[in-house]
Amino acid sequence: MKIKDLPISERPYERLERYGPEILSDAELLAIILKTGTREKTAIQIAQEILSYDYENVGIALFRNLSLEQIQNVKGIGKVKAIQLKALGELATRLSYKKIKTRQKINSPEDASLIVMAEMKDLKYEIIKIILLDNKNQVLRTVTISVGSLNKVSVNAKELFREPIKSSANKIILVHNHPTGSIIPSKNDIEFTKDMYEAGQMLGIEILDHIIIGGDNFCSLKRMKLF
Repeated sequence: MKIKDLPISERPYERLERYGPEILSDAELLAIILKTGTREKTAIQIAQEILSYDYENVGIALFRNLSLEQIQNVKGIGKVKAIQLKALGELATRLSYKKIKTRQKINSPEDASLIVMAEMKDLKYEIIKIILLDNKNQVLRTVTISVGSLNKVSVNAKELFREPIKSSANKIILVHNHPTGSIIPSKNDIEFTKDMYEAGQMLGIEILDHIIIGGDNFCSLKRMKLF
């Protein structure tokens, strides 16, 4: 099946336009860069094959570790695309290094809310994000975990903790928004936080807080002593 034959809601270009790049998988993002596939495989399938290389430093370092010849071993990747991917890997790595030098430390709920406020305050649908932290409470990155509707979004423990486990982050902050502008935690918000906190304890991952964004305001469930 070609990407154009997929439902619009499953096409990488349309998903990025509608939800933003954070919600896309690594393969979907890479497929957008690759643009085209082959007769046998879509760009997404080719991207998945490239990303399946089992290197210790995957992610942004992947294309720096792979040679042009290795990248071209994937059918559908020629010399030009291989060079583009090598350039992408180098650029991503350099930007990552710059980010590490200015990594922000979370000392309060205000610090956490500032990281996501601009992006989430005007959304017309609910999303769940997590802020991944190192041992010194410095931000590693933020990840969108789930996209919902006007008044509902859901995620299970497996989905929530996949990225923290993958990134070896032992501290996270939950964040979700209320498109209505209300920052009052619902019963479901509180129960969800307690359940995820307990699941995190079993995995050795501490949930430091759950921030709810409503317009230009926010609340901290930790500060409210709700978990």
